[in-house]
Amino acid sequence: MDMSLLTATQRYAEAKPATEPKPGQGAGGMGDAFRNLAMDFAQTLAHSEEVAKQSMVGDADPHALVQALAQTELAVETAVTVRNKVVDAYQEILRMPV
Repeated sequence: MDMSLLTATQRYAEAKPATEPKPGQGAGGMGDAFRNLAMDFAQTLAHSEEVAKQSMVGDADPHALVQALAQTELAVETAVTVRNKVVDAYQEILRMPV
């Protein structure tokens, strides 16, 4: 009887690493991914604002201003789309019967 318990314990110990999340995966990995996404979004907005300020005083290239505004527009549209998808998913969850 002790041998089967010992064998079961060994098998469990061997299988356990296969079920553990790898670094960069799981809840922490997704949290890091969202944090990086938010930081990239903030950096894009800050860069665009800086280029806009430079163009107001005449130090920036008009091409750089148009490019920065296009990047900002794309970033904002992406953020709004993601937000809308999250709200839709939340509303769908609320409509589920319990």
